[in-house]
Amino acid sequence: MKVTHKLFFTTLISVIHCFSGESQQASLSVENGKPISIGALVPQQVDEIEGMVMGPFVKLDNGNILTVDGTDCIISNDNGKTWERRPVFEQPEKFLISDERAILKTSNGVIILAFMNLKERANWNWQEAISDSPGARLPTYTVRSLDGGNTWQDVQKLHNEWTGAIRDMIETENGNVVFTSMMMRHYPGHHTVLTYKSGNEGKTWERSNIIDLGGIGHHSGVTEATIESLEKGELWLLMRTNWGTFWEAFSMDDGKTWENIRPTNIEASSAPGMLKRLQSGRLILVWNRRFPEGTREYPLSGGDNQWSEVAASNHREELSIAFSDDEGHTWSDPRVIAKIDSLRKMDPPLRRISYPYVFEINPGELWITTMQGGLRVTLREDDFIL
Repeated sequence: MKVTHKLFFTTLISVIHCFSGESQQASLSVENGKPISIGALVPQQVDEIEGMVMGPFVKLDNGNILTVDGTDCIISNDNGKTWERRPVFEQPEKFLISDERAILKTSNGVIILAFMNLKERANWNWQEAISDSPGARLPTYTVRSLDGGNTWQDVQKLHNEWTGAIRDMIETENGNVVFTSMMMRHYPGHHTVLTYKSGNEGKTWERSNIIDLGGIGHHSGVTEATIESLEKGELWLLMRTNWGTFWEAFSMDDGKTWENIRPTNIEASSAPGMLKRLQSGRLILVWNRRFPEGTREYPLSGGDNQWSEVAASNHREELSIAFSDDEGHTWSDPRVIAKIDSLRKMDPPLRRISYPYVFEINPGELWITTMQGGLRVTLREDDFIL
């Protein structure tokens, strides 16, 4: 599906109910928050995890925690205090795992990692005259482990085109594994979203239709999607855009085809969110709202056919959470769980708290880490359910 600019703006105007994200809670401030080491403020109910690495994480059958770093998988047997390294690749000189990646342990114990291989990143040469970088390459790969991360096998390249990000992976109730990826398109340059589906725990993959809504610019189009299962076997995809809200798509065939592509009423910055099903059954969304809490403005980026064809809020100074008890139809008032402390001088300065990962280490106990800003915190679901 490709949406013209005229159709896009008509569709956007038709969104009547706008998720403004105005919280009824007192805004997070130096008076009611507490400082953490990165130069941010967090609510009193949020605790920093000192020395923690970045997610995403999976819990192994023996209770150990696994993630990846560089060319290794790293495993902790003490809730993240220390980590043991094990190689992922037989030829590590040919690989470098991106910070934007997705990892999953299936119900049968197979660990699957999807990532961009930074060692093959090539030909990025953005040309303003044509608003494009023809031939840009950053491929999507997968690899899997059948023995808890001790050894890895079945390294596969799924496409060679520039992958802006890989953000999320789920196992459906039918036992299929689905992860989100991206594929750059050209003339002019812009991004698209797709998913890959596996019915054999990552041994082979099937590509979905490509969600291409057009755009002009190196941060344009639809990007950086998060995914979750809904009731009755439906999958829900939430995509970053420059258009003021997340856009959504739905699949009734476990990610083979995506339909009903449209704007949501969830206002969002031009930054990715993370959607997760908690053991309580609730959905949690972690994201950067379109504007700082309590305001309706923020300096805009783009609108020049280089960043994007439309000007967008790129607000990343606060990270918020909200919960849904009805499959995403309605959400709790959003709560800021981390914001830059403007009174603290950091070297280098903290400019962003964004690109979140969410991990439920125990029922109701969440670890939230970010790629940008280095946030490493834990909180309890019950403390934020009103």
